Amino acid sequence: MLHIIWSILVGFIVGLIARWFVPEAGHLGFWATSFVGIGGSIVGGLIARIFSRPRDGAFFHPAGFFLSIVGAVLLLFALIKFGNT
Repeated sequence: MLHIIWSILVGFIVGLIARWFVPEAGHLGFWATSFVGIGGSIVGGLIARIFSRPRDGAFFHPAGFFLSIVGAVLLLFALIKFGNT
């Protein structure tokens, strides 16, 4: 349960940072921002593991965090481009 709460909080922070880079995204609520951040974290984490494997037992992968922001920004651009707003 704590892992889910942690994912939502980190996703929200990543989503906020991504919204700062993409002001055209407009106003997103807490859940929409969190889902954009979580989606970006999934994409960024997968890309980070391809290029650099974390140490065994490591809870935090710095490359994954930065690529999470990149993934969330790309997701926001896709939502703007292909979304209905």
